[in-house]
Amino acid sequence: MPPPPDPARHDPAATDAHAHPSEVRFLAGPRSRLEELFRIFRIAWEFLRGFRALHFVGPCVTVFGSARFKEDHRYYQLALEVGAALAHEGFTVMTGGGPGIMEAANRGAREAGGRSVGCNIVLPHEQKPNDYLDRVVTFRYFFVRKVMLVKYSYAFVALPGGYGTFDEIFEALTLVQTDKIKEFPIILVGTEYWQPLIDYMRNNLLAGGMIDHADLDLLLLTDSPQEVAAVIRDAAIGRFGLKYAPAIKRRRWMLE
Repeated sequence: MPPPPDPARHDPAATDAHAHPSEVRFLAGPRSRLEELFRIFRIAWEFLRGFRALHFVGPCVTVFGSARFKEDHRYYQLALEVGAALAHEGFTVMTGGGPGIMEAANRGAREAGGRSVGCNIVLPHEQKPNDYLDRVVTFRYFFVRKVMLVKYSYAFVALPGGYGTFDEIFEALTLVQTDKIKEFPIILVGTEYWQPLIDYMRNNLLAGGMIDHADLDLLLLTDSPQEVAAVIRDAAIGRFGLKYAPAIKRRRWMLE
């Protein structure tokens, strides 16, 4: 019987020319102890950079959506309106910092006089910071970026998108369902796009006993940017005690 393959000799980069070599090694199984130790320090440093950069951005709402919609698409225009409506209520609009829906939400916020923040990710294609960001932080690791998109937000808004959007919105749902974060509003914008997903969840997950009615009720479906902003404002003030107040002051001795 031939010996089992040695995971240390497996090289996924040979089959994925687009992958970043360091991330391929990270996800390819155990490495040397010293290499793993240095990776821990690198990840910790990435968390620290994110915490310091985003500490002063104010109460955020994170907007998810596809990077592939162009300016003339109706969902881009809808995201523009969502970003503006959130900015009018005093929220900082946070996105993944890329093009498409993310750019539109950031642009809507900035053009409405609000704040716009992006948590960008290093990718071999599709993702580069858009031109409507007051502050951008670029991350190497997806899981660090996802923590930042959740940590500073009072609500999560998803417009139509692909795998990344589904991943982000279902992670937010899981965190609320398991009481890892408070019951922040999770809003799906674009009823034509999202209704089949809601129907699937109701007819399969709920009917099969895999989720409860309360879990399905965590999602709000709408086409109205004004409703999005109003629901989030009322939840932030009424349920979570958010108040309009001066921004947190920076401390020079902490190099802020």
